[in-house]
Amino acid sequence: MVRAAHAARGSLADRTVRAALLRTAADLLDEARDQLVEAADAETALGPARLTGELARTTYQLRAFATIVDEGAFLDVRIDHADATQTPPWPDLRRYKLPLGVVAVYAASNFPLAFSVPGGDTASALAAGCPVVVKAHPDHPATSEVAASALRRAAERVGVPAEVIAVVHGFDAGIELVKHPLIAAAGFTGSVRGGRALHDAAASRPVPIPFHGELGSLNPVVVTEAAAAERGDQIGAGLAGSMTLGVGQFCTKPGFVLAPAGPAGDGLVKSLTDAVSNTDAGVLLDHRMRDNFVAGVKERAELADVEAPVTPGSGGEHTVSAGFLTVPARRLTEDGPHDVLLEECFGPVTVVARYESDEEISAVLGRLPGNLTATVQLSAAEGEGTEGRAGALIAELTPLAGRVLVNGWPTGVAVAPAQHHGGPYPATTSTSTSVGGTAIERWLRPVAYQDTPAALLPPELRDENPLELPRRINGVREQRD
Repeated sequence: MVRAAHAARGSLADRTVRAALLRTAADLLDEARDQLVEAADAETALGPARLTGELARTTYQLRAFATIVDEGAFLDVRIDHADATQTPPWPDLRRYKLPLGVVAVYAASNFPLAFSVPGGDTASALAAGCPVVVKAHPDHPATSEVAASALRRAAERVGVPAEVIAVVHGFDAGIELVKHPLIAAAGFTGSVRGGRALHDAAASRPVPIPFHGELGSLNPVVVTEAAAAERGDQIGAGLAGSMTLGVGQFCTKPGFVLAPAGPAGDGLVKSLTDAVSNTDAGVLLDHRMRDNFVAGVKERAELADVEAPVTPGSGGEHTVSAGFLTVPARRLTEDGPHDVLLEECFGPVTVVARYESDEEISAVLGRLPGNLTATVQLSAAEGEGTEGRAGALIAELTPLAGRVLVNGWPTGVAVAPAQHHGGPYPATTSTSTSVGGTAIERWLRPVAYQDTPAALLPPELRDENPLELPRRINGVREQRD
C-alpha cells in the first residue's frame, strides 16, 4: 500500500485537483452520514448526536483545507532578485514549499471521524499534496473502512488514483508503517506510551522522519480566590460540564485544577459536587480504557490527604461514574507519591488541589509537564487588568501549553485559522498544530532555487506569477489587483 501511494503522489501535484478532492471527499462523507454514524456509534457508544456533530466538523475541515489550497499562501513563495549592492551580494533566490511524500496517520480512539481516517491529519496531508496511509484504530475498524471508501471514491471521481488514500489494520502493521522507507512523515494521536514508541522508531530509522504526535495532556486550570468568591457556583458547574464531556474522553479535558482553600474555594467545590453528582454513568471507548480508569482513580484516591467528594470509578459492568478528588496543594510542591496526581487519567475525573498562597500555585505550576491547554479563571476586576497577579498567572501558564484560555473551558477546539492544538512535550512531540490551517505545514519542506533560468523554474516561482499566488518579492508582500 505504501508503494502504491508513493507511486500515485504525482497525481496530487495540481492544487486545483487537490482542492476538488477535498471538497468531493467532504460531499461523499456527508452523503454517507447515516452509515458512518451508525457504524461509529456501534463501535464507540459515543451517540448519534455527538457523532453527527463530529462528522460536520470533519467535513468542514476538509472544505477549509480546500480553501487554503486554492489561496496558496501555505506555499510561502519568496523571491529575492539578484542584488550586487548587498553585503555579501545576493544571487537570485526563489523559495517555496514542497510536499514531503507519503504520510502515515495513526487514528485516535476518541474521535472516530475528526481524528481518524478522514480527520485533520489526513485532510492537511492531502492538502499539502501528500498521499496518506492510515493505521486504523482497533476500536472502530468498520467506521474506518466506510470513511476510507468515501475518500477513495472521491479520488477516483476527480481523476486521482484511489491509492492516494489507504488504510491498514493491526498492531504489527502500525509498527511496520513507521519503519517503511517510503514513509516521509507521521502523525499520531494517542497515549504517551504508544506515541513515544512510534516517535523513537521514526527517529531511529536509517533516514529519520518527522513525527508529529499528540500524546497526553493534563490541561491545568487556575482559579483565583477573587474569581471563586465572585462566581464559584458558575465555575464549579462549568468545570463539571467540561471534565465530564464525552465521558471525560476529550484530549482537552481539564484534569487538574488549582482552587483556593477557604470559603470561596469551598463554594466552588460544593457546586462541582452537586453538578458531578447529577452526571449519569457512561461507557468508555473500550474495556481496556475502562479498566485503566478504574485502577487509576483507585490508586489516586488511596493517597494520603486525598478525598473524594464524588467518588469516581466503576458505574456498572460496562460503565464508569464521574467524580473528582481533592488534595492540599502543598502535597504537590515536591517529589513524592502524589506525583501521580499530576499525570493524565483518561476518563471523567479531575483533581482539585486547594492552595493556601500564590507561592503554592507557582510551586505546583513549576512541576507540571507540557499541555495542550492551560486556563485561568479570573474575576471581572482581574480580567480588566486592575490586578497585576492576573498577568503574572498568564505568564506562568504560557510556557506550559499551546493554548491559554481566560474564563473559558478547554473542551471544544475550534477549527479556525488561528487555532493551535499542540504544546510542549508530552502534549505533542513537535511545535506544530494538528488543528487549524497551519496544520498543513507539518507535511511540507522548503526548497530554494538559485540563479535558475526562468524556463527551468517551477511555475510557482516565475516572475509572471502564472498561478496568481501570494508572494513576497525582495522581502515585501506583493500587491495584487
